[in-house]
Amino acid sequence: MNLNSFLLMRHEIVLIAVALIILIAEIFTSDQNKGRIRGLAVILFAINAIIGFLPAETGSLFGGMYTTVPLHIVVKNILNIGTLIILIQSNTWLKSEENSDKFPEFYLLLISTLVGMFYMISAGDFLMFYLGLELATIPLAALVAYDRYRNNSAEGGIKLILSSAFSSGIMLYGISMIYGMYGSIYFDMLNPAIAMNSLTVLAFIFFFAGMAFKISLVPFHLWAADVYEGAPVNVTSYLSVISKGAAVFILTIILFKVFPTISDLWQKVVWVIAVMTMTIGNLFAIRQQNLKRFIAFSSISQAGFFLLGVIGGNQMGMTAIVYYMLVYIFSNLGVFGVIAAISNQSGKENIDDYNGLYHTNPKLSLTMMLALFSLAGIPPVAGFFGKFFLFTAAAQKGFYILVLIATINTIISLYYYLLVVKAMFINKSETPIPYFKSDFMTKLGLGLCIAGLVITGFASGVWEMIAKMAFGM
Repeated sequence: MNLNSFLLMRHEIVLIAVALIILIAEIFTSDQNKGRIRGLAVILFAINAIIGFLPAETGSLFGGMYTTVPLHIVVKNILNIGTLIILIQSNTWLKSEENSDKFPEFYLLLISTLVGMFYMISAGDFLMFYLGLELATIPLAALVAYDRYRNNSAEGGIKLILSSAFSSGIMLYGISMIYGMYGSIYFDMLNPAIAMNSLTVLAFIFFFAGMAFKISLVPFHLWAADVYEGAPVNVTSYLSVISKGAAVFILTIILFKVFPTISDLWQKVVWVIAVMTMTIGNLFAIRQQNLKRFIAFSSISQAGFFLLGVIGGNQMGMTAIVYYMLVYIFSNLGVFGVIAAISNQSGKENIDDYNGLYHTNPKLSLTMMLALFSLAGIPPVAGFFGKFFLFTAAAQKGFYILVLIATINTIISLYYYLLVVKAMFINKSETPIPYFKSDFMTKLGLGLCIAGLVITGFASGVWEMIAKMAFGM
């Protein structure tokens, strides 16, 4: 293997280099100057994100275990952008006194889990897929339990690691059945070999159930709300956006590449799960008062909308998934950016605490409203176009009833998103959250989210670029 072949793993290599530089900087930086590492980490990750957009070769390594195609590069770049925004938004939180002695670990854990997701995305067989999945999951559990002096943070970390271990065991059992039947774990070799029989159906159900835990699809979602509430706000945003987006993408890739011959089976399964996920996620979101639990159930519902692209089973569906992933990152991180800014300033995280927020902090209120409107799919913001393309992908395959149910759920979601908007703009409060001035990094993170929503919503070239990559998959 020569250097050019090795550079096929450019995204992973650069990320590992960033992590090593941060680690070395921590070792050789005095306690008085440790704060400089925060700026260094953001700058290094921004350079990493820029490098990801440079022209790159495609191909495979290690006998096909690792593959890279243009669509993989696009998805990795999208995840890099989302993670960069999270790092920017985390700067204020990491400055706090309680994190002053451990914030370098935050960067190392975050980068480690992102490396795992990148290997998972580029997996050419189930072994590389599983190694990437575990590399992404274990540091994520440590991030959830990052606030070690808060009981609900430690509880969230334990719940995540236990549910992940259980789901991984179920998934591995399904993969072992596939290997036992067909004698291979390589996606390209399994594609023509997979046949419809009772053992294949059982193996698929085990595999899909394991992945459904990772994406928090109903009825495998019960861990999500407690973990989201217990984790720090910035970790919750990473869980709901980056982790979920990567898992949905790789699930779609595996369904397309490994199980196309039993598409009639998995489309029925996805149909039922999509309806349950959208509906139950929405109904439970209505009942929530804590904003992190509120967004947790909103994220569960959004995962159901992602499945509309999965069930399409074609390039249109894949394009819609990647496009909606990009829109979802900007929308959700806009919401979490506002929640994090207010939580860092006042410690308040309930919807009622936002009563009268517009009168004291109008800019934060407008940013939150724009992001919520995008999540709800209200035109002309980017979320409307994302949902439109997902609905189109499902309708092209004749799933009209599913599209109708999704439309009804969109209306339900509009109701509970507007509850937050109503609290900020209409409800009165004798003790509203007082005015405060956000620091530069918070403004930068929120500005990037707003710019992303505008660009992805009105620049047709974004959709066309993703579509071109998807058709070359």
